[in-house]
Amino acid sequence: MVVIGSGPAGQKAAIQARNLGNTVALIEKTRELGGSCVHRGTIPSKTLRENALRVKNMRMNAELANFKLREDLELATLINRLEIVLHAHDKYMSKQMTRCGVEFIHGRARFLSPTSLEVTKLRQEPEIINCQRIVIATGSHPRVPDNIPIDHEHLLDSDSILSMMYLPKSLVVLGGGVIASEYASIFQALGVKVTMIDKYPRPLGFLDDDLSSTFISAFENMGGTWLGNTNVIKAYWNGYDGVITECEGGLEIKSDKLLCAAGRIANVSDLNIEEAGLQLNSRGLITVDEHLQTQVPSIYAAGDVIGPPSLASASMEQGRRASCNALGKECGRIHQLIPTGIYSIPELSSVGLSETQAKEQYGENVIVGRSFFDEIARGQINDIQDGMLKIVCDPQGRKVLGVMIVAEGATELVHIGQMALLNDNDVDVFVESIFNFPTLAEAYRVAALDVLAQREKIQ
Repeated sequence: MVVIGSGPAGQKAAIQARNLGNTVALIEKTRELGGSCVHRGTIPSKTLRENALRVKNMRMNAELANFKLREDLELATLINRLEIVLHAHDKYMSKQMTRCGVEFIHGRARFLSPTSLEVTKLRQEPEIINCQRIVIATGSHPRVPDNIPIDHEHLLDSDSILSMMYLPKSLVVLGGGVIASEYASIFQALGVKVTMIDKYPRPLGFLDDDLSSTFISAFENMGGTWLGNTNVIKAYWNGYDGVITECEGGLEIKSDKLLCAAGRIANVSDLNIEEAGLQLNSRGLITVDEHLQTQVPSIYAAGDVIGPPSLASASMEQGRRASCNALGKECGRIHQLIPTGIYSIPELSSVGLSETQAKEQYGENVIVGRSFFDEIARGQINDIQDGMLKIVCDPQGRKVLGVMIVAEGATELVHIGQMALLNDNDVDVFVESIFNFPTLAEAYRVAALDVLAQREKIQ
């Protein structure tokens, strides 16, 4: 088997295929393993986020610490541990591939046929590789709208935003998705004046309304500006001292920098997929069936290259399953309960049905229990101001349909709810269980008690 791409999906696909006893080659065009997730996306942005959170907390205690960021602060200073993290991650992945017996090939791959690839290596003759199965896991890159001339200096995309030398005083963020929300809240926490603009009324529209409302509230409380229902006509560097963003209705915003986070598109331009008999769908992605198999039987695909949910966690499992399916190994039903984790400030996470989705499926009388972290002992200790946990249950107040959390640590806490959903537990399990005290997990118990109280009233 050959796997193209070494991001989360590619790594797991290669390791799984090797564990099943196959000869496996992993082709990667860069010298480093990990893809955009490790080198330009998840790891760098989360490293910056951790330091932004520290700055935010220090600023909250400014009177005690007399804290103030330098005006000429280099961005590299705020991600000073990044190289250490990346080096450690790259070393770990390389060791893992070697230990598993996966052959690593540094080069650019292009299809010659459904079972044949040409790999061009640095200063070497192209090599032809024939194989029985191929997994495409080449990831994605930022989409650039025609009216936003990204120059990677003043107008940046999500791959180049962290290449800025200095922290800007002001930043316009175009988009309302995960990447836009994460970077907008991170830079606002660092003291940058951030204006977030999107054509939709709310950011993160796929989330429960309570979560997106809490995000907007927290973002604006930090000093950020959210402009929904706003169409951007064009944006450009004025050649002198700022980026101009022109919106419909005559609104014009000037900022030091602009981040365009308008989605991502599949990395397939170099693959010559037509020679394999493949073609992209209307969204510029590779279409697969429930087995992650493309329209060509010998070729599977996983990760960002096939589209949403485009989460590293989901991509890893897709990669593993793509290999199992390609090699005829039973791997069970893929679960639809994929938790969503958004590393904005504050964190947002959900699993299962939102309140709106539950009402569409179960009617308006679904029961919702809430707990607020400023009413939980650990929340008070940690001074969590905007935290909330929400459990959505069926109209009888028993079956758990979904869990949503907004607060620091939400992406970890949500897994408790995920296990309850996977095991088809009644909400009572959160009341009958004893949680450590004081912990944020206690919020499950409080929200469940809220559900039980409402259930009593309808019986």
